[in-house]
Amino acid sequence: MRLLNAHTLEFEEFCDDENTRPKYAILSHTWGEEEVTHKDMRKHRDQAAKKNGFKKITLCAKQTLKDNLEYFWIDTCCIDKSSSAELSEAINSMFRWYWSGLETPI
Repeated sequence: MRLLNAHTLEFEEFCDDENTRPKYAILSHTWGEEEVTHKDMRKHRDQAAKKNGFKKITLCAKQTLKDNLEYFWIDTCCIDKSSSAELSEAINSMFRWYWSGLETPI
C-alpha cells in the first residue's frame, strides 16, 4: 500500500498488513479539474504544485498532522493508474482500505 507522508508529501510503501501498516487518513473527495496524479507527484512535483488538485493534498496533509497521524491516502495520486494491474488491485482493495482506515468501523 502506498501512502503519502504528511510531513514530506513523499510516498512510502507499506505491506498491506494491519499489523505493520500505520494508521492513516483517507481523503474522500469529488474529482475536479487538474487532479494530481501519481506520475505528477513522482516526476513532475513542480508542475503538480501548480495544479488545482494540489491544494487538496496540502490541506489533507495539514489535517492529518492535526489529527496526530503521519500518513494519508488519496485515490487520485496514491494509485498508479498507468499500471493496469495496480489499478485493478486498488479497485478490488478499496473497500478493505477504507474499512481498515476507520478508527471505529461502522
